[in-house]
Amino acid sequence: MTAAAGTGVAPVIAQRVEQGSGALVGYLPLGFPDLQTSIDAAVALVENGVDALELGVPYSDPVMDGTVIQQATQAALARGFRLRQSFDAVAAIRERVDAPVLLMTYWNPVVQYGVDRFADDLLAAGGAGLITPDLIPDEGADWLAASDRTGLDRVFLAAPSSSDARIAQAVELSRGFVYAVSTMGITGARTDVDSAARALVARLRSAGSTSACVGVGISTAQQVAEVLEYADGAIVGSALVRALADGGVAQAARTAAELAAGKA
Repeated sequence: MTAAAGTGVAPVIAQRVEQGSGALVGYLPLGFPDLQTSIDAAVALVENGVDALELGVPYSDPVMDGTVIQQATQAALARGFRLRQSFDAVAAIRERVDAPVLLMTYWNPVVQYGVDRFADDLLAAGGAGLITPDLIPDEGADWLAASDRTGLDRVFLAAPSSSDARIAQAVELSRGFVYAVSTMGITGARTDVDSAARALVARLRSAGSTSACVGVGISTAQQVAEVLEYADGAIVGSALVRALADGGVAQAARTAAELAAGKA
Protein backbone atom coordinates (compact mmCIF):
# COMPACT_ATOMS: atom_id res chain seq x y z
CA MET A 1 0.00 0.00 0.00
CA THR A 2 1.33 3.44 -0.84
CA ALA A 3 0.41 6.70 0.78
CA ALA A 4 -2.31 8.48 -1.15
CA ALA A 5 -5.13 10.88 -0.51
CA GLY A 6 -6.56 9.82 2.80
CA THR A 7 -9.98 8.29 3.17
CA GLY A 8 -12.31 10.38 5.29
CA VAL A 9 -13.19 9.09 8.71
CA ALA A 10 -17.00 9.30 8.39
CA PRO A 11 -17.38 6.19 6.18
CA VAL A 12 -15.32 4.14 8.64
CA ILE A 13 -17.47 5.29 11.56
CA ALA A 14 -20.66 4.65 9.60
CA GLN A 15 -19.53 1.13 8.75
CA ARG A 16 -18.82 0.34 12.39
CA VAL A 17 -22.23 1.72 13.44
CA GLU A 18 -23.93 -0.32 10.72
CA GLN A 19 -22.18 -3.40 12.06
CA GLY A 20 -23.91 -2.79 15.36
CA SER A 21 -21.26 -1.09 17.40
CA GLY A 22 -19.30 2.08 16.80
CA ALA A 23 -15.77 3.19 16.14
CA LEU A 24 -12.75 3.24 18.42
CA VAL A 25 -10.50 6.22 17.79
CA GLY A 26 -7.03 6.04 19.29
CA TYR A 27 -4.85 9.04 20.12
CA LEU A 28 -1.06 9.13 20.33
CA PRO A 29 1.34 12.07 20.20
CA LEU A 30 3.79 12.04 17.33
CA GLY A 31 7.47 11.86 18.20
CA PHE A 32 7.02 10.06 21.53
CA PRO A 33 9.17 8.48 22.72
CA ASP A 34 10.77 9.05 19.30
CA LEU A 35 9.39 9.45 15.80
CA GLN A 36 9.80 5.86 14.61
CA THR A 37 8.35 4.39 17.79
CA SER A 38 5.33 6.68 17.53
CA ILE A 39 4.78 5.44 13.98
CA ASP A 40 5.14 1.80 15.04
CA ALA A 41 2.77 2.35 17.96
CA ALA A 42 0.13 3.96 15.75
CA VAL A 43 0.30 1.01 13.36
CA ALA A 44 0.00 -1.38 16.31
CA LEU A 45 -3.18 0.36 17.50
CA VAL A 46 -4.85 -0.23 14.15
CA GLU A 47 -3.64 -3.82 14.06
CA ASN A 48 -5.29 -4.34 17.46
CA GLY A 49 -8.75 -2.96 16.85
CA VAL A 50 -8.50 0.82 16.61
CA ASP A 51 -10.57 2.04 13.67
CA ALA A 52 -9.16 5.53 13.20
CA LEU A 53 -6.11 7.40 14.46
CA GLU A 54 -5.85 10.82 16.04
CA LEU A 55 -2.21 11.85 16.09
CA GLY A 56 -1.21 14.80 18.22
CA VAL A 57 1.22 17.35 16.85
CA PRO A 58 3.48 18.31 19.79
CA TYR A 59 3.00 21.92 20.82
CA SER A 60 4.71 24.07 23.41
CA ASP A 61 1.49 25.18 25.13
CA PRO A 62 -0.97 22.23 25.10
CA VAL A 63 -3.66 23.90 27.19
CA MET A 64 -6.31 21.19 26.69
CA ASP A 65 -4.12 18.18 27.41
CA GLY A 66 -3.76 16.37 30.70
CA THR A 67 -0.52 15.55 32.46
CA VAL A 68 0.20 12.26 30.68
CA ILE A 69 -0.14 13.77 27.20
CA GLN A 70 1.64 16.99 28.16
CA GLN A 71 4.64 15.05 29.41
CA ALA A 72 4.76 12.99 26.22
CA THR A 73 4.51 15.98 23.90
CA GLN A 74 7.12 17.90 25.88
CA ALA A 75 9.44 14.90 25.60
CA ALA A 76 8.89 14.83 21.83
CA LEU A 77 9.74 18.51 21.54
CA ALA A 78 12.81 18.04 23.71
CA ARG A 79 14.01 15.36 21.28
CA GLY A 80 13.76 17.86 18.45
CA PHE A 81 10.38 17.04 16.89
CA ARG A 82 9.51 19.38 14.01
CA LEU A 83 6.09 20.02 12.52
CA ARG A 84 7.08 18.83 9.04
CA GLN A 85 7.75 15.38 10.51
CA SER A 86 4.00 15.04 11.06
CA PHE A 87 3.51 14.52 7.34
CA ASP A 88 6.35 11.99 7.15
CA ALA A 89 4.70 10.06 9.99
CA VAL A 90 1.25 10.09 8.39
CA ALA A 91 2.69 8.83 5.10
CA ALA A 92 4.65 6.07 6.86
CA ILE A 93 1.58 4.92 8.79
CA ARG A 94 -0.64 4.96 5.73
CA GLU A 95 1.86 2.80 3.88
CA ARG A 96 1.35 0.09 6.51
CA VAL A 97 -2.33 0.26 7.52
CA ASP A 98 -5.53 1.31 5.81
CA ALA A 99 -7.14 3.46 8.47
CA PRO A 100 -8.00 7.16 8.42
CA VAL A 101 -5.39 9.33 10.11
CA LEU A 102 -6.37 12.68 11.58
CA LEU A 103 -3.89 15.15 13.00
CA MET A 104 -4.87 16.87 16.22
CA THR A 105 -3.21 20.25 16.35
CA TYR A 106 -3.54 23.60 18.00
CA TRP A 107 -4.09 26.30 15.44
CA ASN A 108 -1.00 28.47 15.82
CA PRO A 109 1.41 25.90 14.29
CA VAL A 110 -0.85 25.61 11.23
CA VAL A 111 -0.87 29.38 10.77
CA GLN A 112 2.90 29.53 11.15
CA TYR A 113 3.36 26.74 8.60
CA GLY A 114 0.79 28.22 6.21
CA VAL A 115 -2.80 27.00 6.16
CA ASP A 116 -2.91 26.04 2.49
CA ARG A 117 0.57 24.53 2.58
CA PHE A 118 -0.40 22.50 5.65
CA ALA A 119 -3.56 21.22 3.96
CA ASP A 120 -1.71 20.30 0.77
CA ASP A 121 1.07 18.48 2.61
CA LEU A 122 -1.39 16.58 4.80
CA LEU A 123 -3.42 15.53 1.77
CA ALA A 124 -0.27 14.42 -0.07
CA ALA A 125 0.76 12.32 2.93
CA GLY A 126 -2.57 10.48 2.91
CA GLY A 127 -4.07 12.19 5.93
CA ALA A 128 -7.81 12.41 6.45
CA GLY A 129 -8.02 15.82 8.09
CA LEU A 130 -7.59 17.87 11.24
CA ILE A 131 -8.98 18.04 14.75
CA THR A 132 -8.54 21.63 15.93
CA PRO A 133 -9.33 21.92 19.65
CA ASP A 134 -8.70 25.65 19.97
CA LEU A 135 -10.21 26.79 16.66
CA ILE A 136 -13.87 27.73 16.54
CA PRO A 137 -15.68 27.92 13.20
CA ASP A 138 -16.20 31.69 13.62
CA GLU A 139 -12.43 32.15 13.41
CA GLY A 140 -11.72 29.37 10.94
CA ALA A 141 -12.41 30.94 7.54
CA ASP A 142 -8.96 30.06 6.16
CA TRP A 143 -9.26 26.44 7.29
CA LEU A 144 -12.83 26.13 6.06
CA ALA A 145 -11.67 27.28 2.63
CA ALA A 146 -8.58 25.05 2.58
CA SER A 147 -10.49 21.97 3.72
CA ASP A 148 -13.22 22.61 1.16
CA ARG A 149 -10.58 22.87 -1.54
CA THR A 150 -8.78 19.68 -0.53
CA GLY A 151 -11.71 17.64 0.80
CA LEU A 152 -9.97 17.08 4.13
CA ASP A 153 -12.06 16.36 7.20
CA ARG A 154 -12.41 19.12 9.77
CA VAL A 155 -13.41 18.16 13.28
CA PHE A 156 -14.68 20.86 15.62
CA LEU A 157 -15.33 20.39 19.32
CA ALA A 158 -18.57 20.64 21.27
CA ALA A 159 -18.74 20.74 25.07
CA PRO A 160 -21.53 20.53 27.64
CA SER A 161 -21.16 24.29 28.06
CA SER A 162 -21.65 24.99 24.34
CA SER A 163 -24.66 27.08 23.41
CA ASP A 164 -27.31 25.67 21.10
CA ALA A 165 -26.03 27.99 18.38
CA ARG A 166 -22.47 26.72 18.83
CA ILE A 167 -23.69 23.12 18.78
CA ALA A 168 -25.56 23.74 15.52
CA GLN A 169 -22.50 25.43 14.03
CA ALA A 170 -20.23 22.53 14.97
CA VAL A 171 -22.63 20.05 13.41
CA GLU A 172 -23.02 22.09 10.23
CA LEU A 173 -19.35 22.77 9.63
CA SER A 174 -17.63 19.64 10.93
CA ARG A 175 -16.77 16.94 8.42
CA GLY A 176 -15.82 13.47 9.62
CA PHE A 177 -17.39 13.75 13.06
CA VAL A 178 -18.10 16.20 15.84
CA TYR A 179 -15.78 15.78 18.82
CA ALA A 180 -17.96 15.69 21.93
CA VAL A 181 -15.83 16.65 24.92
CA SER A 182 -17.35 14.61 27.71
CA THR A 183 -15.89 16.44 30.70
CA MET A 184 -15.12 20.04 31.37
CA GLY A 185 -11.44 20.91 31.51
CA ILE A 186 -8.36 19.04 30.39
CA THR A 187 -7.99 15.51 29.12
CA GLY A 188 -6.95 12.52 31.19
CA ALA A 189 -8.30 9.08 31.99
CA ARG A 190 -10.96 9.10 34.70
CA THR A 191 -12.76 6.37 36.57
CA ASP A 192 -16.17 7.50 35.37
CA VAL A 193 -16.87 9.16 32.07
CA ASP A 194 -18.85 12.32 32.74
CA SER A 195 -22.58 11.68 32.48
CA ALA A 196 -22.85 14.99 30.64
CA ALA A 197 -21.55 13.18 27.55
CA ARG A 198 -24.87 11.44 26.96
CA ALA A 199 -26.78 14.71 27.17
CA LEU A 200 -24.26 16.41 24.90
CA VAL A 201 -24.58 13.74 22.22
CA ALA A 202 -28.37 14.04 22.46
CA ARG A 203 -28.03 17.75 21.75
CA LEU A 204 -25.77 17.02 18.79
CA ARG A 205 -28.33 14.53 17.46
CA SER A 206 -31.08 17.12 17.82
CA ALA A 207 -28.95 19.49 15.76
CA GLY A 208 -28.64 16.88 13.00
CA SER A 209 -25.36 15.14 13.77
CA THR A 210 -24.98 11.69 12.27
CA SER A 211 -21.40 11.21 13.46
CA ALA A 212 -20.57 12.16 17.05
CA CYS A 213 -17.55 10.78 18.88
CA VAL A 214 -16.97 11.18 22.60
CA GLY A 215 -13.52 11.85 23.98
CA VAL A 216 -11.78 12.94 27.17
CA GLY A 217 -11.82 10.56 30.09
CA ILE A 218 -12.37 7.15 28.45
CA SER A 219 -9.87 4.57 29.70
CA THR A 220 -11.51 1.12 29.91
CA ALA A 221 -13.34 -1.31 27.63
CA GLN A 222 -16.43 -0.90 29.79
CA GLN A 223 -16.38 2.85 29.24
CA VAL A 224 -15.93 2.31 25.50
CA ALA A 225 -19.00 0.05 25.52
CA GLU A 226 -21.02 2.56 27.53
CA VAL A 227 -20.16 5.41 25.18
CA LEU A 228 -20.95 3.37 22.08
CA GLU A 229 -24.46 2.76 23.40
CA TYR A 230 -25.31 6.34 22.44
CA ALA A 231 -22.41 7.77 20.42
CA ASP A 232 -20.88 6.79 17.08
CA GLY A 233 -17.34 6.60 18.35
CA ALA A 234 -15.21 6.55 21.49
CA ILE A 235 -11.88 8.40 21.57
CA VAL A 236 -9.14 7.14 23.90
CA GLY A 237 -5.93 9.04 24.50
CA SER A 238 -4.29 9.10 27.91
CA ALA A 239 -4.71 5.37 28.56
CA LEU A 240 -2.88 4.55 25.33
CA VAL A 241 -0.16 7.15 25.89
CA ARG A 242 0.45 5.84 29.39
CA ALA A 243 0.68 2.29 28.06
CA LEU A 244 3.23 3.36 25.46
CA ALA A 245 5.24 5.21 28.11
CA ASP A 246 5.18 2.29 30.54
CA GLY A 247 5.59 -0.69 28.23
CA GLY A 248 6.43 0.46 24.74
CA VAL A 249 4.68 -0.57 21.55
CA ALA A 250 3.78 -4.02 22.90
CA GLN A 251 1.91 -2.57 25.86
CA ALA A 252 0.16 0.00 23.67
CA ALA A 253 -0.97 -2.84 21.42
CA ARG A 254 -2.30 -4.86 24.36
CA THR A 255 -4.17 -1.86 25.72
CA ALA A 256 -5.69 -1.17 22.29
CA ALA A 257 -6.90 -4.77 22.10
CA GLU A 258 -8.42 -4.54 25.57
CA LEU A 259 -10.22 -1.30 24.70
CA ALA A 260 -11.43 -2.73 21.39
CA ALA A 261 -13.20 -5.47 23.32
CA GLY A 262 -15.67 -2.75 24.31
CA LYS A 263 -16.92 -2.64 20.72
CA ALA A 264 -18.17 -6.23 20.90
